[in-house]
Amino acid sequence: MTTGDISVPIFEPRSRKVRIIATLGPASSSPEMIQNLFETGVDVFRINMSHGGHEDKAEAIKTIRALEKKTGRQQTILVDLQGPKLRIGTFASGPIQLENGAAFQLDLDDVPGDETRVRLPHPEIFKALEVGAHLLLDDGKIKLRVTALEDGVAECEVIVGGKLSDRKGVNVPDVVLPLAALTEKDRRDLDFALDQNVDWVALSFVQRPDDVAEVRKIVAGRAGVLAKIEKPAALKSLDEIVELSDAVMVARGDLGVELPMPEVPTAQKRIVSAARARGKMVVVATQMLESMIASPTPTRAEVSDVANAVYEGADAVMLSAESAVGQFPTQAVAVMDAIARQIEGDPNYIRVRDAEYTVPEGTAEDAISAAARQVVATVRAKLIVTFTTSGSTALRAARERPTVPILALTPSVKTARRLGLAWGLHAIHTRDVGSFEEMVGKAKRMALRSRLASAGDRVVITAGVPFGTPGSTNVLKITWLQGDELKDA
Repeated sequence: MTTGDISVPIFEPRSRKVRIIATLGPASSSPEMIQNLFETGVDVFRINMSHGGHEDKAEAIKTIRALEKKTGRQQTILVDLQGPKLRIGTFASGPIQLENGAAFQLDLDDVPGDETRVRLPHPEIFKALEVGAHLLLDDGKIKLRVTALEDGVAECEVIVGGKLSDRKGVNVPDVVLPLAALTEKDRRDLDFALDQNVDWVALSFVQRPDDVAEVRKIVAGRAGVLAKIEKPAALKSLDEIVELSDAVMVARGDLGVELPMPEVPTAQKRIVSAARARGKMVVVATQMLESMIASPTPTRAEVSDVANAVYEGADAVMLSAESAVGQFPTQAVAVMDAIARQIEGDPNYIRVRDAEYTVPEGTAEDAISAAARQVVATVRAKLIVTFTTSGSTALRAARERPTVPILALTPSVKTARRLGLAWGLHAIHTRDVGSFEEMVGKAKRMALRSRLASAGDRVVITAGVPFGTPGSTNVLKITWLQGDELKDA
């Protein structure tokens, strides 16, 4: 059968709306494993630039694009930039033991450290520190308080002691550091990612809106920009950072180190709400199924953690080490998929989702999208079909969190790939339409072919006229699927 459509999905559409991101690594980079991950439920492949070289990353990207051709479904690739890595120096005689209340010095001297001092090779930190500020070492296991400062020297008191070894990480939660989010390595990695036509770039170490603005200028629309919220300083400018980003991530690694633990769940809810209010995609990440690195089953607490993110309305949940280096990558994806489907089938899920409903902005585009959600409920439609060039029409529909799937039809393969991160969207790359009648016909045909609706179902169509004008959602159409539309294809 010949059609005017560019790609026809041959996969069974996902039954869940929240998306799953899986990080590729030594345990999951083979073509066979990448395909297994996709078939098990992965929607977005994350490539972590903190490990490995460009050659390995290019091979993984090539494999994902080959899978795209094989399945007929656009695959979404997210490249995660490393960001600045703050670490102490080395010790002359191996690990040391710091006792509570002891004095300990950080300085710029390159002599190996001992029980009284160690090098901190980051002049920027010394410039930003103040007496009373805290430093956290080794993922927060050790806590120091600055008692005195001189040029390039910080005298500290050990508040929480413990074993300390070479090159452990440093976090400075109390101050905004005069460090750019992009290092020279990040700039090289970003150039590589854009040359590879990846779909999303995740920016680490975001402290201020200017960090996001700089990356947006470099990216220039070639990929979506995702800001990782992992610094307390970013929370102080959260609204501005969300506004400048295409998506944000609740990166609970450093966030959990630099914030008091009881504050992390509150911060997560605040970030998710801020993103949803502005129609931006939001990812919840870090240690979601951590025990599955070495175990085929998760803990009950981990199941509840994933479930909570789904209840909050996150667009996506993410696996890190579980899929990158873990012993059970496909099982971790299967567990996450099962949790998400269970929660989305819970009647309480709809109640919680509706309680978090975002009031639409006073624009014609938002009015149409909000109306589509209401029409679906009133006429019991089975599907929303959106025609979108830039993705904005589809994202407005997703922002409403309707009870039915959303089929996004777009003439842009880049848009189709980028929308793979969004809640409830099934994006298909297809040729554009030139008339209202053609739009309705294609919407019916693709609704049936995607298997998201059947003959006899009602569907709701939204689009912008004139066609091909980004951000001009101004049409809503209700139609029946009669079942003979495919005969005309």
